[in-house]
Amino acid sequence: MSTNSTISKDSSRLENILIIGNGGRENALAWAIQKNDLVKKVYLIPGNAGSERINKCERLKIDINNKKEFVEKLDLLKIDLIVIGPEIPLANGLADFLRKKDFKVFGPGKDGAKLEYSKSWAKEFMQDANIPTANFWKVNSLEEAKKIIYSKSIPLIVKADGLASGKGVFIPESKDECFAAAKLIFDGKFGNSGNMIVFEEKIEGPEVSVFALCDGKKYILLPTAQDHKRLNDNDKGPNTGGMGAYSPAPLLTEDYLDRVIKEIIDPTIVELNKKNIDYRGVIYFGLMLTKFGPKVIEYNCRFGDPECQTIMPLMDKNFVFLLEKCSMGKLTGDEKIETFDKVSGCVIATSKGYPHEYKTGLPIKIGKLDPSDCQIFDSGTSLSKNGELLTDGGRVLSIVCQDKDFDLVFQKAYKNLKEINFDGIYFRNDIGHQVRKSFSKEN
Repeated sequence: MSTNSTISKDSSRLENILIIGNGGRENALAWAIQKNDLVKKVYLIPGNAGSERINKCERLKIDINNKKEFVEKLDLLKIDLIVIGPEIPLANGLADFLRKKDFKVFGPGKDGAKLEYSKSWAKEFMQDANIPTANFWKVNSLEEAKKIIYSKSIPLIVKADGLASGKGVFIPESKDECFAAAKLIFDGKFGNSGNMIVFEEKIEGPEVSVFALCDGKKYILLPTAQDHKRLNDNDKGPNTGGMGAYSPAPLLTEDYLDRVIKEIIDPTIVELNKKNIDYRGVIYFGLMLTKFGPKVIEYNCRFGDPECQTIMPLMDKNFVFLLEKCSMGKLTGDEKIETFDKVSGCVIATSKGYPHEYKTGLPIKIGKLDPSDCQIFDSGTSLSKNGELLTDGGRVLSIVCQDKDFDLVFQKAYKNLKEINFDGIYFRNDIGHQVRKSFSKEN
């Protein structure tokens, strides 16, 4: 896959890029951006132990909440474009602040980030725009929750209204489990993010991810992806931030994607404009393909993780120009992302105990990897005082590979995983099972 975009005449300089965030997503973005010859330096705040292994990349130790010092440093470094990776700084209005200081920023303002940081607001947004989604109820108390739970014929999906690192969604098998999940949220499991709960009717079908790079008016679609949220094989166990992904998603045929554009993506952009939200960043559409058609499960205001790690190796050196054009409101509408003959897959190696309690600071040993169209993007790592690579998060490493078909992709990914070891390493063995022909034969 290759980004075939015209270089904007407004692209006077793209030498120094700043990426904010510390995960695999940000390392993947840095890796894709540094491929452009115009880019001289990619800075990451704070980045992780793998950031500086990427060509042209350097980590900065600076507190983004110390606004005066932060802006002074950006001016000193002559930063030409800022890419904000995670949802929390977006929800806190960092993009708004930086734009007021005349920086080009890829990432929505606080008003646009509300698509992610308030599930109830996002559901009402979809309702206003007549965008297909599951029926929902928002509640502010356990008493109110109990009434709704036990008045329905089947258990409801339970969601904390605010940000919860991908772990605030519960899919109960019974009404009692539904009530227990609501109680857990109201009891403070996710802090202020659980002050309100959104209940949703269960809908059925495969899930897919669609990403639109938006400049406020126009947008361009990235390759589609399919994520694996559940911890264990066969999509069992608790929800996680994501255990692996592949791209593109064959389920989204060209005709079906046209339907998604017409029923979901276009109405989303129109509704944002109706609400005077100048959205300059990526919109993630988490979709379920039901027997009644596509429905939105959730919006994110940033690149998904691990979908981002999966998609970025499919981008060519002009990808950074798309980000810049979006930051300036300058998409022409003629940009295209052309599909060639490669597909991509990602498997996440996690710490034992994730997504619940887990240990950090465990040494990571990496043996002889197959480097052919393969990348290791650190997600949760740090360095010891003597430079040893250590675990420093629940999701530790993203193993990403590309090839002409998904069987070859995951063959390489799992081969490389055998060369990586730390105490308690865990990963799913069935990532991409939907698209691996050999998987169905082996199982």
